[in-house]
Amino acid sequence: MEKIMEPFGLRLKELRRRRNVTQVEMAELLGCTDRHYQKIEYGYVNVPSLTLIKLADFFGVTTDYLLGRELTAQEKE
Repeated sequence: MEKIMEPFGLRLKELRRRRNVTQVEMAELLGCTDRHYQKIEYGYVNVPSLTLIKLADFFGVTTDYLLGRELTAQEKE
C-alpha cells in the first residue's frame, strides 16, 4: 500500500497528540472505525474535502497547513 498523504498524516498525528486525543476519539469524531483513522494518520487514505475541513476546524488550523502547503514556524526558520 502506497503512502499518498504522508505530510498530512504526520501533521494530523502531531496535532492529535498535542490535544491529548486518542485515535479512537478521532475516529468517533469523523464517524469512522479506529482502523480507518489509523490509515488516515499513516498517509494511506486520501480524505474527502469535507473531512479535511472538519479536521482543520477541530484543530484550529488551515487546510493548507494540514496538507503540508503552509510552513510551520520551525520550518520557516
